[in-house]
Amino acid sequence: MYRKVDPTPQPPSNFEFPFQGKLSSNNRWVIMAKLIPWSEFETEYAQNFTVSTGAPAKSFRMALGALIIKERLGTSDAETVEQIRENPYLQYFIGLTSYSDDSPFDSSMFVHFRQRIGVNLVNKINEKMVKDQTEMPAESTENKSSETSQPKNQGKLILDATVAPADIKYPTDLGLLNQAREHTEKIIDALHKKNQSPCKKKPRTYRNRARKEYLTIAKNRKPLRKERKQAIKKQLQYIYRNLAHIEKMGQLELLSKSHYKMLLVATEVYRQQLWMYENKKQSIPDRIVSLKQPHIRPIVRGKAGKSVELGAKLSASCRNGYVFLDRISWDNFNESLDLQAQVEEFKRFTGFYPESIHVYRIYRTRENRAWCKERGIRMSGVPLGRRPKNINKSKKKQAQDDERIRNLIEGKFGEAKRRFSLARVMAKLDNTSETGIAITFLVMNLSALLRQAFWLFFGLFHNNNLFAYFRLLTIRKSYISPKQYEQNLSGQGNRKFTHLCKCRFLTFSASPSYFIYDLKAPI
Repeated sequence: MYRKVDPTPQPPSNFEFPFQGKLSSNNRWVIMAKLIPWSEFETEYAQNFTVSTGAPAKSFRMALGALIIKERLGTSDAETVEQIRENPYLQYFIGLTSYSDDSPFDSSMFVHFRQRIGVNLVNKINEKMVKDQTEMPAESTENKSSETSQPKNQGKLILDATVAPADIKYPTDLGLLNQAREHTEKIIDALHKKNQSPCKKKPRTYRNRARKEYLTIAKNRKPLRKERKQAIKKQLQYIYRNLAHIEKMGQLELLSKSHYKMLLVATEVYRQQLWMYENKKQSIPDRIVSLKQPHIRPIVRGKAGKSVELGAKLSASCRNGYVFLDRISWDNFNESLDLQAQVEEFKRFTGFYPESIHVYRIYRTRENRAWCKERGIRMSGVPLGRRPKNINKSKKKQAQDDERIRNLIEGKFGEAKRRFSLARVMAKLDNTSETGIAITFLVMNLSALLRQAFWLFFGLFHNNNLFAYFRLLTIRKSYISPKQYEQNLSGQGNRKFTHLCKCRFLTFSASPSYFIYDLKAPI
């Protein structure tokens, strides 16, 4: 059962303490709580529950807020619960109205939060949050639509793909077979324990001998190829014997859910390894590389140092400095096939096509080039055909600028993997892993919005002329024309304001009018 929470946002001053004190409205968690559209997606989250039966579930704000806190702080599930219990700002962030020294939920609830908040819902929240902070007012959009029926191409779109490695051991054929053998032995033990009779003896599995033969090769740093193949053959024989015992024992309905699932995975691993051994191959379609996480597939990337990565492959786009997750798959795919859909998504988000697309070589196919040319979109990179002897300086400079712009999404991937948890996905299920990856991109955009608010306040208190300029603003967002922006960059305007623009302390939309936030209005 789910009970909707009052959508009216509570100011931090109303947060109740058992002792005297109030929350500061300038705290980062209070500011981030104002940026997230909590109430707009609560109805979609409530569809996971029944209307009247069952215990009341945790609120949507508590579920999403806990996932954001975990990703932002980089802590484990249990440590995140402790941080929430000790910090009143975190309790306000997840929607509590008063401070409590008790844990709001158990750490095991994180698994259910990730399952209920899917990757599609997280992507919708991410887009809505960014759009609310960057869209133009209604009056400006109406004037713009009345002036021109078809808007011009504006802005830049950066596309790239990467892999989010999972937290698994590096797989080897011999190691996978040894794990499959051990699991089949546990299944035999479980079946024999649940179906004991005086006339039936426990099947012999030769587990000690098999373990000793496996360690003989596993502990050898450089085993010969012949020795490795012989060890694989022996492990295959042991697994075949165990599977025959399990089939003869029958009564598989007595197995637990986890044992039955592991039996199916071990049988598939045996089939794949037997086929590769008999056909002398090193690969097979849909190859299993982890018995605990059979959904993971090897992703061949061909990069230096890591030719194969083990995890989910994702395709992302960068628009106006914000990163969005467009596609995620556990199987390898060609990211160039997603270009047209990503451009159409950019148009749906902004209302117009991008002026230029910045991609690397695999995206620059003939089909994608022709499709972009029809819509007046310039694609970065050298044109097809023989390279000319004399390259124009302007084209050479443009190619260098395109590569510099494309480096932005590489930096975003680096931030996601070094600062956040994209370098090692700790979730064990496929759907929870996808939600965790989507939460990473949501928190990255949320951090970017928080940094912009900080730099605007920094400019307010350290630039007197800029402070006088901001005092004239009375609405939340104010717009300056492109001509005024160019004058400032050329030195005709305020120098301090020009320096602030060059340092990218302000956020520019993809429209011809650039906006800045009003510091007098609440963020």
